[in-house]
Amino acid sequence: MSRVGKNPVMIPQGVEVSVNGQTVKIKGKLGEQSMEIHDDVTVAMEEIEGKKAVRLKAANDSPMALKIWPTMRVLVKNMIIGVSEGYTKKMDIKGVGYRANLQGTDLVLQLGYSHEIRYKIPAGIKVVVADQVGLTVTGIDKQLVGQVAANIRSYRPPEPYKGKGIRYTDEYVLRKEGKKK
Repeated sequence: MSRVGKNPVMIPQGVEVSVNGQTVKIKGKLGEQSMEIHDDVTVAMEEIEGKKAVRLKAANDSPMALKIWPTMRVLVKNMIIGVSEGYTKKMDIKGVGYRANLQGTDLVLQLGYSHEIRYKIPAGIKVVVADQVGLTVTGIDKQLVGQVAANIRSYRPPEPYKGKGIRYTDEYVLRKEGKKK
């Protein structure tokens, strides 16, 4: 039995959850998300100690149902957190001449290449550029926020000798010693 899956997902104030068959719709102050739950998992609304909650259970004892059940629970929890609080990834750009700017819905990166890189920001994601070397990626979808941040970082990941490149603010870059004479 899953230790993660057996816990109910508590619904905070200001968040509305509706379950229609295998479809879960979640609406909060930051937006709305919906997801189709796997057929091997059952979804039900409950009231626990006067608070509303979503409980997910494995529909049967098949290995697939026991594996997918906690995953679906975590995805529902992530959607609830996303519509109520949102997700944020902070990034730093290190290097001489490396900088970023916003032009409409494009993020323009100058990262030491002979050309500038234009990254089209997807819908539902907000990117804020602070003093040309700090980026903040925010949104309600945890997977999309992480993927956008990873895509931006992939244009120039931090290198180990001087530490130049795009890195997450809380990321530690292992530095190597240079060549000795």
